[in-house]
This record gives sequence, C-alpha cells and structure tokens, in this order.
Amino acid sequence: MFPSAQPTIRFWFTESLSQMGFVLRTLFMAIHELIGRPALAATVVVGSLSASLVSAPVAASLLPPSSRAQLLSAPSAVPTRAIPYVITPERRAMLNTIRYAEGTWKGGMDVGYRVMFGGGLMSSLDRHPDRVIYSSRYASAAAGAYQFMPFTWNLVQRSIGVVGFGPEAQDQGALFLIQRRKALGLTDAGTLTPLLTAKLAPEWASFPTLAGRSFYGQPVKKYSRLRSFYELNLVELRRLRDQRREQLSQELRSDVCTGSRIDCATTF
Repeated sequence: MFPSAQPTIRFWFTESLSQMGFVLRTLFMAIHELIGRPALAATVVVGSLSASLVSAPVAASLLPPSSRAQLLSAPSAVPTRAIPYVITPERRAMLNTIRYAEGTWKGGMDVGYRVMFGGGLMSSLDRHPDRVIYSSRYASAAAGAYQFMPFTWNLVQRSIGVVGFGPEAQDQGALFLIQRRKALGLTDAGTLTPLLTAKLAPEWASFPTLAGRSFYGQPVKKYSRLRSFYELNLVELRRLRDQRREQLSQELRSDVCTGSRIDCATTF
C-alpha cells in the first residue's frame, strides 16, 4: 500500500483528480522500483509534483519522449505481413504493463529491450542471446523487454517471421503471445481485468492467476498494482493518440485551399 498524496492547492489542469491519483501512485511505484527506498521515493514524488505544477505544460507526456513506451501505430495503419499487429493505446498500455511486471520497465526507457534475466544487458539485439543466467534461487535464459525464453522466441519467429531481436520485433512477438493465449480481444477492450491477467499468467510468471499467485510459483505482481499502472498508461496513451489525430486533422485542413480557383490552381 502506498501513501496517497492530498493536494493542498487548486489544480488548474483539465484532467480529473482520479487521474492525478493514478499519476501519483505510478510515479511512486516507478521511483521506488528504481531506488528501493520508500521514504526517499515519497520525497522525490512530492518534489517532482511541486516542480511540475509550476513548469510543465498540461500537454506534457508522462512517458519518456521518443521512447517506444509511447509509440503508437499511425491512425491509418493496417496489419501487414511484416508488421502483423497494429499498436493501439490499449495494446501499448498492455505491453508497458508486461514490462513493468517483468522488471524491464526501466522508467519506460528503451534500454528495457536489452535486459536479460538477472538484470544484465545484451550487447547486441541481432538475435536472442540464448544464454542461461544463474541467480541464488533461479536459472533462466529469458531476455528482452518481455523476457522471452529461447524456445518461445523460436516459436514467435516461425509464426510471424520477425527478424532479429530488436524492439519492434519484441513488441510484435509479445502481441503474438497475447493472441496465442486468446487474450488479444480482452486487451483491445481497454480494461485490465483479473480474467485478462489470469489468461496471461501462463505466459508471464509475474502476472497473477485468479487466485493471486504465479502460475509457476515465482514472485508475482499484485493485480491492484498492475491495474493502476495499466490505467495510468492507457489514459496517457489515449491522450497522445487524440493529440496526434488533432494535429493530423489540422495539417489536412491547412492543405485545403479556400481561395479562388485560379489561386488554388497556382498554389497547390
């Protein structure tokens, strides 16, 4: 349970207070995960909030700019043989949540795509490293943002033909595994339900079953924490989608000639 911050000033933001609550909780979880000290994490959250209320514009993203954590497919994108899965806000929110659960979130930075079991980083993304790492209690060859096992990655490559082990290939591979677990429809619905996490529990050990335990008896994230993280991501990603749609609409409107036929013929 994380302490909730009670704002003492009147916010001029258009977002609801419930969304602000999600922001605070997820900021606290992310910073706590990075520094491992609850008291210091709370101090950083409060300090960061105070600074952001003064200096950050309302449209600023909570996700790292220019990172795949906020990368969505174009509004007109359709599945292709090379990119079989379009990435919507709902799907990206799920991908981010899997990274969070698997310990590869890394503040949303793309370095998470290089993480191997145990926390080490791959030097190359040309292929799956297929290297067993030993810890005090476990041994695993899982690698990448979604901690693919070598045999699982081989299945991904045979099934959808991705090349290499780069971020785009990993995103597509994770969506294939979600579909393989018959959970893509639930993912597209935009709600992280206990049933959805349970469907994915056999694929990702950090996701809880309906009983709240790992399918493989390993450490597991609490459903409530996953849902809070997911919902915050979804709100932000939908905002970014709508913002980009509006920008595209404005660009299209700016290309419409409203002058005379002669002016339009000579200008466009």
